[in-house]
Amino acid sequence: MIQEHLGTPPRAVPAPAPHRAGAPAARRIDHARADCTADSRGGLAFAVRLFDETAADVPAHEAPESAAVLLRLRQQHGPDATVRLPLARAEAGETLHATLAGTALLREGRWDAHLDLGDEELLRLLPGMNDLRSLAAGATFPAHAWLGVRIPYTTKHGNLSVRAWLRRPHAEAGALHLADGVMELHGTFHGVRLDTTAHLEARPRDAAAAPVRVPVRPDTEEHPGQATAPDDGPEGRHPVRGFTTELPLDALLSFGGVWDLWLRPAENEEPVRVARILDDVLNKKRVFSYPAQQVTDGDGTAHPVRPYYTVNNNLSVEVG
Repeated sequence: MIQEHLGTPPRAVPAPAPHRAGAPAARRIDHARADCTADSRGGLAFAVRLFDETAADVPAHEAPESAAVLLRLRQQHGPDATVRLPLARAEAGETLHATLAGTALLREGRWDAHLDLGDEELLRLLPGMNDLRSLAAGATFPAHAWLGVRIPYTTKHGNLSVRAWLRRPHAEAGALHLADGVMELHGTFHGVRLDTTAHLEARPRDAAAAPVRVPVRPDTEEHPGQATAPDDGPEGRHPVRGFTTELPLDALLSFGGVWDLWLRPAENEEPVRVARILDDVLNKKRVFSYPAQQVTDGDGTAHPVRPYYTVNNNLSVEVG
């Protein structure tokens, strides 16, 4: 999916000071716009164009050699909350290029993108075109010791940011069907093998009640997953396996509120939050909407029950 941000005006700045006749005007970089291209291995390529205060192009060679894209994790601090990506000049053209490798570790959260020109104040990057076609079909990412997904997007203030997810292992939600008071969920599990004791856990978010557990049926065939490099061999691969589970919605009527869904791959393994992140849709809550099922309790009272995706694209169920 290609997303394009149009019509974002540059911020107002004072008029430039007059210069002597015949002297070349100083080219001040007033703002910058970045096109982003996602690749199937979790990387991002930034193509940055520079502009002066009149919105005229500034040639790439006029940027300082130290220029870089700077990603900052919003509302977080520490050495792993900033990532600097040096900008390279093309031999011809008006564009600077930076790359975030798929192997680069980004903490989960929202990363604001800036242009770093060295001694000058950081400039917030504006969005250009986001080419997410490699993610649209639910691309299979290589599995390192973690699984990282990055989606560039336009903030409500018209700036460029990157939403990052960091999961290992990961339970990816797929097709979801509601019928006869049952939620049937198909998905894939990444990073740890599912055994015969694997089960789905529904946990009430705001109560101390025990979780509701239902078995998970793994697919008969396990896929080895992608290697992290061409010479990784079988030991560098991590298992990916499909699964199906069925959750009876009347089992959730003991608590009115939100139940969060987790998948425990084996009885002795830690549970993993069920989420949907392996595609190009930034906000699942706005896109995937499921009708409420009317589920009757033992007293004959009907309760609306519906699954939904949270703001972090995790899967939950709400009981009315």
